[in-house]
Amino acid sequence: MALDRIDRQILDLLQEDGRMTNVDLAERVGLTAPPCLRRVRALEEAGIIKGYHARLDPGQLGYPITVFAMVSLRSQAEADLAAFEDHVSRIPEVRECHMLNGEIDFILKIVASDLRAFQDILTTHLTPAPNVASVKTSLTIRTAKALPGIPVVAQG
Repeated sequence: MALDRIDRQILDLLQEDGRMTNVDLAERVGLTAPPCLRRVRALEEAGIIKGYHARLDPGQLGYPITVFAMVSLRSQAEADLAAFEDHVSRIPEVRECHMLNGEIDFILKIVASDLRAFQDILTTHLTPAPNVASVKTSLTIRTAKALPGIPVVAQG
């Protein structure tokens, strides 16, 4: 799908505020409501807009601890990679899982209620998982920037 300037404006605005009404969105991009809604639906159907989410405060919901875990596997065969991805997809505290190029095979973003809970995740679910060779962890001290989404460059 080729995106024009208005499509990019729509994406930028919805990424900033997914609860914006279609009327407000249309006004901000200089359209009337019906063609704006058609564009949004087309962006959804094309899979460019994957969904709408509320951004929650983890600390206020009992998850003040964020840890990044760097995981190395014994084997990088596709079946072993897929098995690991499937395993971590079933651990609710693992919020992100990215396969990397280089020494480390995966980096995981994990949230926990406290250090004991994180230790339990590490020793019960992560290090004993099949094919895991090593896990190195880094506890987040503070977060200076955490923007959801991507930069939407106005082109076209």
